[in-house]
Parts: sequence; C-alpha cells; structure tokens
Amino acid sequence: MTEIKGIIFDYGGTLDSRGEHWSHVIRRGYAAAGLEVGDEAFREAYVFAERALATTRHILPHHNFLDLMRIKVELELGHLVEGGHISRQQASSDTVNAIAGYCYGFARSCVAESELTLKAIVDAGMPMVLVSNFYGNVQAVLADFGIDSYFKAVIESAVVGVRKPDPRIFALGVEALGLPARNVLVVGDSYTKDILPARSIGCVTAWFKGPGWLPGSEPDTDPDIIENLAQIAEVAL
Repeated sequence: MTEIKGIIFDYGGTLDSRGEHWSHVIRRGYAAAGLEVGDEAFREAYVFAERALATTRHILPHHNFLDLMRIKVELELGHLVEGGHISRQQASSDTVNAIAGYCYGFARSCVAESELTLKAIVDAGMPMVLVSNFYGNVQAVLADFGIDSYFKAVIESAVVGVRKPDPRIFALGVEALGLPARNVLVVGDSYTKDILPARSIGCVTAWFKGPGWLPGSEPDTDPDIIENLAQIAEVAL
C-alpha cells in the first residue's frame, strides 16, 4: 500500500455524526421535540434551508454549531409552516431550541469520539488538514468543540469559493499538506462529494459510510469503506 504521510478529513458527517447524513439526525431531533412531519415535507424543508444558507448570509463567522442549528431549524420550520405542514405554534422558539439542542448534543458526543483518533494521529506526528463544505463559520465550530488545534490548515468552501464535489478543493488540501496526492489519505462520509473527487486527483481514500441522504443513493460496497474512525490508525499509522 502507498505510504500515507498526511490526512485530509471532511468535517460534517465525518467527525460530527459517525458517518450519518445530518438529515437523519435532525429528523430524530424533530421527534425528540414532539414534532412529526411526513418524509417528503421534511426533505423539502431540509433542502430549502440548505439552499437558503448557501445563497444568503444567515451564518456569521462567530456562530458555533448550536447557533447554526438554531438558524437552520428556524428556516426549516418556517418553510413547513408556509407549506401548511405544521402550525406557527408548533414552530415556536421552544421547539427550535429543543431540536437545535438535540443536534448540538449529538454532535458534541460524536466529536468527542473523533477527537481520540485525531489525537492519536497528531501524537504519531502525522499532519492533518480539514476540507469542508461549510457556511463560513467552521473555525468557530471547531474551536467550540475543542478540536481546532489538530489541523495544519482548514479549507472551507465558503472561504475559498470552491465546493465539493469539485476536486479543486481537495487539491487545495493536498497543497496545504505539501505532499504528493498519492501520499495523502482523504477521509469522508460522502461517496460523491468526498471519495470520488479525492480519488480523481490521486489521493488514497477511506469512506466512513453511514446512512446516506436517500436509500440507494450510494454504492453498497467499496474496498475503502471503514466502519469507524479508529480504523484510520490501522490504515495510516
């Protein structure tokens, strides 16, 4: 196997949700807050909020993940109200805070697990870079969760103007590591946004495969699937 000398990590879905697509986590947050909506209505609201965050500056650089989730959930619930799926009373600030709090607690527990792997990699002397599609506040999120110091550089789509699945964002990560692509391991949860573009520029890949956006939207098998981040030590160290 090619010698691994540096690692690029994706953030959302990889370090903060054990490979699970965030739509599933948020849906559980709805249930925990006593809010039930149909599958199609939920997916529409999720997509609406994602597009709103991508096109309008709702998220500011100082917002941590709890701030982000409050804003995102508020957008989703507003869309559900407009579509007649829930009442305005159901979209109250208490409901927003309950869903956002659930998601924040879940992310914090996942990141705490991920940090064990990050620390092992750093202790082994291997450099890491983060490459993420995010909203311009990933540094604040990393700092709030206490993992910002592990990365040599952070490449964020909202900052560099390139989004996955464009391979150029991974090329920026490789450049930040100062290594040939063949010596870089890319770890991500999305087959189409992480694994395929990373492979296209010659990187080694590890696919942290969890429940995706829709059943059947990604392959069932792949030689680079890992079941947990602890396996990265077996692959790279």
